[in-house]
Amino acid sequence: MSVSPVVRERGRLVAGGGAVGAAATPVLVIGLVAVGGFGPLAAAETAFAFGGLWFGLALLGWAGSVASGRAIEAAQEHLDADTNWTERRSRRAMARIGGFGAGMMLVAPVLGTLVG
Repeated sequence: MSVSPVVRERGRLVAGGGAVGAAATPVLVIGLVAVGGFGPLAAAETAFAFGGLWFGLALLGWAGSVASGRAIEAAQEHLDADTNWTERRSRRAMARIGGFGAGMMLVAPVLGTLVG
């Protein structure tokens, strides 16, 4: 069974963001414990919530890009205000940010289980 190149590219995009989020989670947890005075379990719960925030914002941004992307591009063309914003690039950015949040949300419970 062969995977389409488009699916492979999009999977790599989200997985890359997820890997960064997964790597950032222990750093955030350690920072919250060392600097913030959080307990280890509370730090892991906070990291999960932080990842959920990024995931939710990315989901909202992606939906906004899909819903109004063509209208924004048309307005830029009509107003002759070329900002290089495109619907496609916006969706790609939101996929990366969503992957980051998902990566944090996957690793935080594991850390919470290990340290709690």
